[in-house]
Amino acid sequence: MNQLRMKHLVIAATTLCLFSVASAALAQYVWLDETGIKQYSDMPPPVSVPVKRILKMPGSFSVPSSEAGPTPTATNGENAASDVDKAPTTLAEKNAAFNKRKTDQAEKDKKLADSAKNAATKTKACDSARAFQRTLSSGQRIAQADKNGQRAFLDDNQRGQAARDNQQVLDECK
Repeated sequence: MNQLRMKHLVIAATTLCLFSVASAALAQYVWLDETGIKQYSDMPPPVSVPVKRILKMPGSFSVPSSEAGPTPTATNGENAASDVDKAPTTLAEKNAAFNKRKTDQAEKDKKLADSAKNAATKTKACDSARAFQRTLSSGQRIAQADKNGQRAFLDDNQRGQAARDNQQVLDECK
């Protein structure tokens, strides 16, 4: 019987110790310093910290965000390191923000792929125009199909006009 009481006493003492440790963990202060960075401490914040910047103190789980006020900006004009008030608070808002970032990234990737495809197409067209310009400059006879499908060779006027048109295309390639 003594051993049973001893076990109960040990269990009760262990439980009491765990509760005291857990309550000490709840006795934390959380506040935003002048640069907007969250500070954690078991000691109260300095008196220079306004009450609206204290996010949590012992005896309360958190101060409502409307009392916390906006996050101050750094003195050098940059945004503060911590955007506490702007962070999504619920899982649905976090999910919506994630989906928006994912959609934005997909659009950015698509635009990048389209611009790469357009650049490749333009490079190919420019290479063809350069080859045609070399053919026009070489003096070789160039044949084209007429409206009846018959082969007709370019005369000097047609060759000159084709060279001018091709040069306009080449000017856009640079």
